[in-house]
Amino acid sequence: MKQAAVWCRGRRAGTLTEDAMGYTFVYDADYLDSADAEAVSLTLPLRHEPYHDKVLFSFFDGLIPEGWLLDIAGKNWKIDVRDRMALLLACCKDCIGAVGVEPIITDEE
Repeated sequence: MKQAAVWCRGRRAGTLTEDAMGYTFVYDADYLDSADAEAVSLTLPLRHEPYHDKVLFSFFDGLIPEGWLLDIAGKNWKIDVRDRMALLLACCKDCIGAVGVEPIITDEE
């Protein structure tokens, strides 16, 4: 299982998880309760219930580099370009825009 902390404008907004069933994104309760909370994407509006999908949510997939930059990332970190979550974790900590994604390291890894 791979997990990532999702940051929005420097504040932790939620958690993205990949497991055998697919992908889950859930907003942190503290973030939702704040007066200035904003959705990380129009396709992932603020709500307490988790989002589930069998493929990586298009918003997060869109953060992953493309073309020659994807080739460089794949070669340097030896990541299969089809492993979208691994690419997201390796390349998207400091993205252009309001959202960043950082890996959550667990005892299993």
